[in-house]
Amino acid sequence: MTSQPPPFDRELAAVLELMKDVIQPGLSLEDVEAARRGPGLELLSQLDLTAGGAFEAEDRTVAGPEGAPDISLLICRPAGPAPERPRPVVYHVHGGGMVLGDRRAGVDVILGWARELDMVVVSVEYRLAPEHPHPAPAEDVYAGLLWTARNAEELGADPDRIVIAGASAGGGLTAALALMLRDRGGPRPVGQLLMYPMLDDRNDTPSSHQMAGVGAWDRTANETGWTALLGERRGGPDVSPYAAPARAEDLSGLPPAYLDVGSAETFRDEVVTYASRIWQAGGVAELHVWPGGFHGFDGFAPQAALSRSARAAHLDWLRRLLAE
Repeated sequence: MTSQPPPFDRELAAVLELMKDVIQPGLSLEDVEAARRGPGLELLSQLDLTAGGAFEAEDRTVAGPEGAPDISLLICRPAGPAPERPRPVVYHVHGGGMVLGDRRAGVDVILGWARELDMVVVSVEYRLAPEHPHPAPAEDVYAGLLWTARNAEELGADPDRIVIAGASAGGGLTAALALMLRDRGGPRPVGQLLMYPMLDDRNDTPSSHQMAGVGAWDRTANETGWTALLGERRGGPDVSPYAAPARAEDLSGLPPAYLDVGSAETFRDEVVTYASRIWQAGGVAELHVWPGGFHGFDGFAPQAALSRSARAAHLDWLRRLLAE
C-alpha cells in the first residue's frame, strides 16, 4: 500500500498553489511538442549570458560522437585579464526529462557559481529523445567533455580541474558521464554535482508511487521521459548504466559526488540509494535531502528559504572541492 507523500515545505506549497496552472506534474509524449514551444523558450533566448558583463559568451560548434552530427557548446569565460593559474571549469548538462531544454537551460545558476569562484562554464547541447533515443544524448555529452578537456588551454582553463554538473535529466546524464569517463579511461573530473538527478528507468520506488500526480515531475512524467529515451527497453533487463546510472553494478572509482533531492519528489529514493551505493563502494559522496522540497524547487522558488539553503550548499561544496 502506498503511503501519503511527505508534506511540502510551507513556502514551497504556496508556490505550487500559485503556479498550479503552469507546473503540471504529469507529462505525456503527446505533450512534449507543445512543451518545447512553451514560454520557457522565449525566456531562455532573453537570458543574459554575460551576467551583466562578467562573462564573454560564445556558441561553438564542435565535433560530435563518431559518425554523428556536430554538437553545440555554450562557452562563458570570465571577462578581464586571465589569472596566473588556469581557471577551473564547470561542464554543465541541462535538464528537461530527456525530452526538453537546450544548452541555455539552467545556465544562469551555473554562471552564479562561476562568478563567485572564477570558473569557466561550458554548457553542452545534446540531442533529445524521442527523436534521438539512447545512446545519442549520453554520447553527445561525452563528446563535449572530451572537447572541453582537449581544448582547455584555449579557454584559459585547467583540464585537471573540471567539475561536471547537471540537474534532473542533466544530473542523470552527468552521473552517466562519470561512469563513461571511468570505463573508457577518459579525463577524470575533480567532482560531479548531481542536483535531483534522474537515475532509474524502473520508476518503481516508494517515492515514485507516493508522488503520483503531485508536485512538479510525477511518476507519469518520469515514465514519459524514460520511454522516450529507451522505448520498449524501459524497465527491462538490458538497460545500459550509461542510460540509467542506477543500473550500474559497480560505483567504485568515481569522482567525489554531491547529490541532493527533495523529500517530496519522485527521485528521492533513487538518489538516496545511489549515494549509499557510492559509499558502499568506498567512494566519496555528500547527500542532502531537502525536507519538503518538490522536484526543481530551487528553480521555481529561488527566494524560498529552503532554496537559498540548497543553493548555498552547492556553492559551499564547490568551494571546498576546488580548494583541495
